[in-house]
Amino acid sequence: MPNVVVVGTQWGDEGKGKIVDLLTRYADCIVRFQGGNNAGHTLVVDGKQFIFHIIPSGILYEDKACMIGNGVIIDPGVLLDEINELNEKGLPVTPKRLMISENAHLIMPYHKSLDQASEAALSKGKKIGTTGRGIGPCYMDKVGRYGIKVGDMLDPVLFEEKIKANVEEKNFLLTKKFGAAPLELDVVRAQCDKFAELLQPFVGNVSMVLDQARKSGKNVLFEGAQGTQLDIDHGTYPFVTSSNTIAGNACIGSGFGPAHIDSVIGILKAYTTRVGEGPFPSELPEGDVVGDQLQRKGGEFGATTGRRRRCGWLDGVVASDAVRLNGLTGLAITKLDVLSGQPTLKIGRKYMVEGQEFDYMPTNIRQTALAKPVYEEVEGWSEEISEVRQFDDLPQKAKDYVHKIEDMTGVEPVIVSVGPDREETLLLKNPFDK
Repeated sequence: MPNVVVVGTQWGDEGKGKIVDLLTRYADCIVRFQGGNNAGHTLVVDGKQFIFHIIPSGILYEDKACMIGNGVIIDPGVLLDEINELNEKGLPVTPKRLMISENAHLIMPYHKSLDQASEAALSKGKKIGTTGRGIGPCYMDKVGRYGIKVGDMLDPVLFEEKIKANVEEKNFLLTKKFGAAPLELDVVRAQCDKFAELLQPFVGNVSMVLDQARKSGKNVLFEGAQGTQLDIDHGTYPFVTSSNTIAGNACIGSGFGPAHIDSVIGILKAYTTRVGEGPFPSELPEGDVVGDQLQRKGGEFGATTGRRRRCGWLDGVVASDAVRLNGLTGLAITKLDVLSGQPTLKIGRKYMVEGQEFDYMPTNIRQTALAKPVYEEVEGWSEEISEVRQFDDLPQKAKDYVHKIEDMTGVEPVIVSVGPDREETLLLKNPFDK
């Protein structure tokens, strides 16, 4: 009955969806534990593409129980659209297959309005690069104890009271602080009443169900969104998301005791990308030949936003930070195939900042912006590898690159991805095998 956590080790977009999809075969329950619909998992199954924003990607398996934990914030309209889209594709999403924690918080229309208005008010160079989906304001309300939980929808009196109080306060901010248009209470309430009616059958106590699953010997897989360097406490603050993305939050965001976690798998892209604003030490500037090749071959566009991902060499400092912060027990190296054809590869081993050496990401954002990687160069390989199905059949230089990552991080690779399709994945060691 192993219980496994999957996290991103960089700035997100490492390919977690595909790895979760692979490991779902061996799990009974799949739990999303943080973030909102500012994240996206893209999967390619039998040539068909699926993009998930809130629902765990394990929903593609009809015999699995998927859960959305209390650490997730939910835009009910987006969630319902996702459910409807899966239904239309012949994958029925029923309350038996999907449970939503009653303690998860709701992204309300005013959260999105505030998110967009506050970002627009920032001057150039100060913008965070938010997706404008209401993530930050929703988490602010949660911490400020003004939030509306999923379970509140089941109590019409309480739900209406909370909506009325929040719309009144948020309209004051929108109009007085940002000069934006107010929201109409009746419109918001009618919309939310409809959401409540449709989502009510899916609501339950995820923590209790997970504990029962554990006691009955079932395997549980926890999936996070974004990546380690976007963690609100440990990332490149303030250019981060509004939740804790590291493995420790798998327990907090689901109501599952930490003593029951058996392994933590970190998803590490074979190079590095970042979407939006913020420091990126190993970035290859737009127009750089190699950077453009990685962006084009890797299909580096955000699954949620469609924004171009900034590309750069593999950052060993970022990888080492992820090992320490998450307690990684295994690595899943993704998009190794994208590096095929590059004669020389680079790995950042440390940073130089104003004459000072760092082997971790500086916590001072001004220093982080000035960080320059010290690179180690390694030989690349020319062969395409997407048809390879055994690690030993990879070109020697590709294997050397994987071993270099293992030596650098001190963590063994357990999965290597050589293409976007479900079958283009090498499972070296199954974390669910005890």
